[in-house]
Amino acid sequence: MEAVKVGEKIKDLRQKDNISLQELSAKSGYSTAVLSQIENHLVSPSLGVLVHLAKAMDVSIGAFFGREETEPFTLIRKGEEHTVSRFASKEGVRYGYTYESLGAGKKNRRMEPFVITLEPATIKNDKCYGHEGEEFIYVLEGSIDVTLGEHTDILQEGDCIYYDSVIPHKVQSHGGGTAKILAVVHP
Repeated sequence: MEAVKVGEKIKDLRQKDNISLQELSAKSGYSTAVLSQIENHLVSPSLGVLVHLAKAMDVSIGAFFGREETEPFTLIRKGEEHTVSRFASKEGVRYGYTYESLGAGKKNRRMEPFVITLEPATIKNDKCYGHEGEEFIYVLEGSIDVTLGEHTDILQEGDCIYYDSVIPHKVQSHGGGTAKILAVVHP
Protein backbone atom coordinates (compact mmCIF):
# COMPACT_ATOMS: atom_id res chain seq x y z
CA MET A 1 0.00 0.00 0.00
CA GLU A 2 1.25 3.42 -0.92
CA ALA A 3 1.24 5.98 1.91
CA VAL A 4 0.17 9.41 0.70
CA LYS A 5 1.32 12.62 2.36
CA VAL A 6 -1.79 14.72 1.86
CA GLY A 7 -0.27 17.83 3.45
CA GLU A 8 2.57 17.86 0.95
CA LYS A 9 0.15 17.37 -1.93
CA ILE A 10 -2.02 20.25 -0.74
CA LYS A 11 1.05 22.47 -0.51
CA ASP A 12 2.27 21.40 -3.97
CA LEU A 13 -1.12 22.11 -5.55
CA ARG A 14 -1.42 25.45 -3.75
CA GLN A 15 2.04 26.57 -4.84
CA LYS A 16 1.54 25.30 -8.41
CA ASP A 17 -1.57 27.50 -8.66
CA ASN A 18 0.24 30.45 -7.02
CA ILE A 19 -2.23 30.55 -4.12
CA SER A 20 -0.83 32.02 -0.92
CA LEU A 21 -1.68 30.61 2.50
CA GLN A 22 -3.62 33.84 3.15
CA GLU A 23 -5.69 33.39 -0.01
CA LEU A 24 -6.43 29.75 0.80
CA SER A 25 -7.33 30.78 4.33
CA ALA A 26 -9.82 33.36 3.02
CA LYS A 27 -11.36 30.85 0.58
CA SER A 28 -11.50 27.86 2.94
CA GLY A 29 -12.25 29.48 6.29
CA TYR A 30 -9.26 27.80 7.97
CA SER A 31 -6.55 29.94 9.56
CA THR A 32 -3.12 30.20 7.96
CA ALA A 33 -1.72 28.55 11.10
CA VAL A 34 -3.96 25.49 10.66
CA LEU A 35 -3.19 25.31 6.93
CA SER A 36 0.54 25.50 7.65
CA GLN A 37 0.21 22.72 10.24
CA ILE A 38 -1.61 20.55 7.67
CA GLU A 39 1.00 21.21 4.99
CA ASN A 40 3.83 20.42 7.43
CA HIS A 41 2.21 17.23 8.82
CA LEU A 42 1.72 18.60 12.32
CA VAL A 43 -2.01 17.90 12.04
CA SER A 44 -3.86 15.67 9.60
CA PRO A 45 -7.03 16.82 7.86
CA SER A 46 -10.27 14.92 8.26
CA LEU A 47 -12.36 14.08 5.20
CA GLY A 48 -14.57 17.08 6.01
CA VAL A 49 -11.55 19.39 5.97
CA LEU A 50 -10.42 17.85 2.68
CA VAL A 51 -13.86 18.58 1.20
CA HIS A 52 -13.55 22.25 2.23
CA LEU A 53 -9.97 22.58 0.95
CA ALA A 54 -10.76 20.86 -2.36
CA LYS A 55 -13.67 23.25 -2.93
CA ALA A 56 -11.53 26.28 -2.01
CA MET A 57 -8.76 25.12 -4.38
CA ASP A 58 -11.22 24.11 -7.13
CA VAL A 59 -9.94 20.53 -7.29
CA SER A 60 -11.45 17.16 -6.43
CA ILE A 61 -10.66 15.48 -3.12
CA GLY A 62 -8.89 12.83 -5.16
CA ALA A 63 -6.30 15.39 -6.28
CA PHE A 64 -4.91 15.23 -2.74
CA PHE A 65 -4.13 11.52 -3.11
CA GLY A 66 -1.44 12.03 -5.71
CA ARG A 67 -2.86 9.97 -8.54
CA GLU A 68 -3.61 11.85 -11.74
CA GLU A 69 -7.29 11.81 -12.66
CA THR A 70 -7.21 10.97 -16.35
CA GLU A 71 -9.16 7.77 -16.86
CA PRO A 72 -12.87 7.14 -17.52
CA PHE A 73 -12.72 4.35 -14.93
CA THR A 74 -10.39 3.20 -12.20
CA LEU A 75 -9.50 -0.31 -11.15
CA ILE A 76 -7.70 -0.68 -7.84
CA ARG A 77 -6.60 -4.16 -6.89
CA LYS A 78 -6.12 -5.29 -3.32
CA GLY A 79 -2.91 -3.78 -1.97
CA GLU A 80 -2.90 -0.89 -4.47
CA GLU A 81 -5.04 1.44 -2.36
CA HIS A 82 -3.80 4.95 -1.72
CA THR A 83 -3.61 5.10 2.06
CA VAL A 84 -3.60 8.21 4.21
CA SER A 85 -2.99 7.79 7.92
CA ARG A 86 -4.35 10.46 10.24
CA PHE A 87 -1.50 11.00 12.59
CA ALA A 88 0.76 13.89 13.33
CA SER A 89 3.97 12.24 12.20
CA LYS A 90 6.24 14.72 13.97
CA GLU A 91 4.47 14.09 17.27
CA GLY A 92 3.42 10.45 16.90
CA VAL A 93 -0.19 11.31 17.71
CA ARG A 94 -2.97 9.04 16.42
CA TYR A 95 -6.20 10.77 15.44
CA GLY A 96 -8.19 7.54 15.23
CA TYR A 97 -8.34 6.54 11.60
CA THR A 98 -6.67 5.83 8.31
CA TYR A 99 -8.41 5.98 4.99
CA GLU A 100 -7.82 4.36 1.62
CA SER A 101 -8.97 6.14 -1.53
CA LEU A 102 -10.82 3.76 -3.84
CA GLY A 103 -11.57 6.25 -6.62
CA ALA A 104 -8.15 7.73 -7.33
CA GLY A 105 -7.48 8.05 -11.05
CA LYS A 106 -11.08 8.36 -12.26
CA LYS A 107 -11.66 11.71 -13.94
CA ASN A 108 -14.80 13.79 -13.43
CA ARG A 109 -16.02 11.71 -10.52
CA ARG A 110 -18.82 13.03 -8.35
CA MET A 111 -18.30 10.75 -5.38
CA GLU A 112 -15.28 9.77 -3.33
CA PRO A 113 -15.22 6.18 -2.06
CA PHE A 114 -12.97 5.21 0.87
CA VAL A 115 -12.32 2.26 3.13
CA ILE A 116 -11.67 3.76 6.54
CA THR A 117 -10.13 1.97 9.52
CA LEU A 118 -11.22 3.55 12.80
CA GLU A 119 -9.05 3.07 15.88
CA PRO A 120 -9.11 4.58 19.34
CA ALA A 121 -7.55 8.03 19.12
CA THR A 122 -4.81 9.31 21.42
CA ILE A 123 -6.33 12.77 21.05
CA LYS A 124 -10.07 12.93 21.67
CA ASN A 125 -12.06 15.29 19.47
CA ASP A 126 -15.66 15.77 20.50
CA LYS A 127 -16.41 18.36 17.83
CA CYS A 128 -18.82 17.62 15.03
CA TYR A 129 -18.23 19.14 11.61
CA GLY A 130 -20.51 19.73 8.66
CA HIS A 131 -19.81 20.42 5.00
CA GLU A 132 -21.72 20.41 1.74
CA GLY A 133 -22.68 17.09 0.20
CA GLU A 134 -23.84 13.66 1.26
CA GLU A 135 -22.18 10.68 2.93
CA PHE A 136 -22.93 6.98 2.97
CA ILE A 137 -21.29 4.68 5.53
CA TYR A 138 -21.45 0.87 5.65
CA VAL A 139 -19.82 -0.94 8.57
CA LEU A 140 -17.58 -3.75 7.28
CA GLU A 141 -16.06 -4.83 10.62
CA GLY A 142 -16.55 -3.92 14.27
CA SER A 143 -18.83 -1.16 15.50
CA ILE A 144 -18.84 2.65 15.34
CA ASP A 145 -20.34 5.60 17.15
CA VAL A 146 -22.11 8.05 14.85
CA THR A 147 -23.19 11.52 15.93
CA LEU A 148 -25.45 13.53 13.60
CA GLY A 149 -26.43 16.81 15.20
CA GLU A 150 -28.22 15.81 18.40
CA HIS A 151 -28.67 12.17 17.31
CA THR A 152 -26.16 9.52 18.39
CA ASP A 153 -26.18 5.85 17.51
CA ILE A 154 -24.02 2.74 17.48
CA LEU A 155 -23.71 0.95 14.15
CA GLN A 156 -22.64 -2.69 14.02
CA GLU A 157 -21.15 -4.78 11.22
CA GLY A 158 -23.62 -4.81 8.32
CA ASP A 159 -25.38 -1.57 9.38
CA CYS A 160 -25.32 1.52 7.20
CA ILE A 161 -26.27 5.18 7.35
CA TYR A 162 -26.78 7.81 4.65
CA TYR A 163 -27.01 11.51 5.55
CA ASP A 164 -26.64 15.08 4.38
CA SER A 165 -23.12 16.20 5.27
CA VAL A 166 -24.30 19.69 6.25
CA ILE A 167 -25.52 18.11 9.49
CA PRO A 168 -22.64 18.45 11.96
CA HIS A 169 -21.34 14.91 12.30
CA LYS A 170 -18.67 12.71 13.79
CA VAL A 171 -17.82 9.03 13.27
CA GLN A 172 -15.47 7.08 15.55
CA SER A 173 -14.76 3.55 16.69
CA HIS A 174 -17.00 2.25 19.45
CA GLY A 175 -15.86 0.98 22.84
CA GLY A 176 -12.12 1.20 22.30
CA GLY A 177 -12.11 -1.35 19.46
CA THR A 178 -11.10 -1.14 15.82
CA ALA A 179 -13.67 -0.91 13.04
CA LYS A 180 -13.57 -0.79 9.26
CA ILE A 181 -16.12 1.07 7.16
CA LEU A 182 -16.87 1.78 3.53
CA ALA A 183 -17.56 5.51 3.18
CA VAL A 184 -18.76 7.24 0.06
CA VAL A 185 -18.65 11.04 0.08
CA HIS A 186 -20.46 13.17 -2.48
CA PRO A 187 -19.00 16.65 -2.01
